[in-house]
Amino acid sequence: MGVKVMKARETYKVEYPALYASESNAEGKKFNCVQRGHQNTLENYPQFLLMLGLGSIKYPLISSIGGAVWLAGRIAYFEGYSTGKPENRRLGAFGYIGLFTMMGCAIKGIYDIIRA
Repeated sequence: MGVKVMKARETYKVEYPALYASESNAEGKKFNCVQRGHQNTLENYPQFLLMLGLGSIKYPLISSIGGAVWLAGRIAYFEGYSTGKPENRRLGAFGYIGLFTMMGCAIKGIYDIIRA
């Protein structure tokens, strides 16, 4: 994702230190969609790591499958968002299945540890 943002900076001529482009034209909006898709993934990454780590204590296989589904969802989200049409980001909504799977493993694993 970071590589795509760097390529988009070159393509749409957005120089540092500007984080986003002016949306006065279609090119600026396209760059901003690429940047926002990347930023959103970075914002959600800590929760992913927490759920994956906690869920893997007792249920490593199920949690890792959930993690793979979440990652595939994030890639689909980013690719959809990067089209310049923000509504296409919905393509990655299936990633929540992975997140909730990891969350369930984390909650159940912690419950089992506390109850033991």
